[in-house]
Amino acid sequence: MTEIVVRAPARLHFGMLDPAGLDGRRFGGFGVGVESPRVVVHLESPDSVAAGDVLALGPQAERAERFARHAASTFGFGRGLQVRVEEAIPPHAGLGSGTKLGIAVARGVAALAGLDPSPEALARASGRGARSSVGLWTFAETGLVVEAGVRDQDPLSPVVTRHPMPCDWRCVLALAEGLEGLSGVKEERFFDALGATRRVQPNVARRLLTGLLPGLMAGDIEEFGAALTAIQREVGQTFAPQQGGIFHPSAAPLVDALLALDVKAVGQSSWGPSVYGIVDGPDLASRVARELAAGAPAGTRVNVVDFDRHGGTVERRLHERCRV
Repeated sequence: MTEIVVRAPARLHFGMLDPAGLDGRRFGGFGVGVESPRVVVHLESPDSVAAGDVLALGPQAERAERFARHAASTFGFGRGLQVRVEEAIPPHAGLGSGTKLGIAVARGVAALAGLDPSPEALARASGRGARSSVGLWTFAETGLVVEAGVRDQDPLSPVVTRHPMPCDWRCVLALAEGLEGLSGVKEERFFDALGATRRVQPNVARRLLTGLLPGLMAGDIEEFGAALTAIQREVGQTFAPQQGGIFHPSAAPLVDALLALDVKAVGQSSWGPSVYGIVDGPDLASRVARELAAGAPAGTRVNVVDFDRHGGTVERRLHERCRV
């Protein structure tokens, strides 16, 4: 029997280029994968699961089942499916939990079907990527990715550039447990209303091109961080009417604390409440994490994580059937 194991890193979403769709493309954005948290799913087609049926186990099993059924239909996989979620990303925390689970499950179904799908095919099979493609592209590629935005007829937004993160840079990741950012129908309504108002974010693309990317390419954390922190405040001003401030109410104190610790690159991933601080060096990251955790509210998890250096991975395992 063949078992497919798919691993997908969480992603940090740094911001959108044009959420109101002022030009031909809408949304666009940039972000990077981190090694933890992550999605790990095991997929197989055992005789005990009837053809066309799906058995999902583990955390977020209901979500995984829906993704598996959609992917099986898209890829024409008619056998029974068992999906076991071994690791999952906390939902609605700004880390791409739904997208990474959906893509991982879809990629596993494709592997069982003997297919090697394109990113566009994975987007269709998972039903993700209509608004932001950062999650998909950080599965397909490592490093910081910039995607241009979608047009009405596009299945997903194309990557316009990608650059690896410096080897010594680390992320201090903080998450207040039990809290969630905006998602689902409320998120869709917000973006619909935003498109109608034509609100502008005029400096995000400029700061990305003239500050963040040059700083990243030079390994200059100060130039990179100044641009990213400024971008986060611009993006937050657009989202403030919905989330109650430039940052999620639980994220704002953590952002302030990281800035007080002289961290140069600080922000909130997507709608939060996950907060990140990017620093140059593992030792500095450990010190910042200790000091942040010491003053953080109860229930806040603070970890040092490396940036993803592998992208999504697919492993095929062969198991011999026991004969009685």
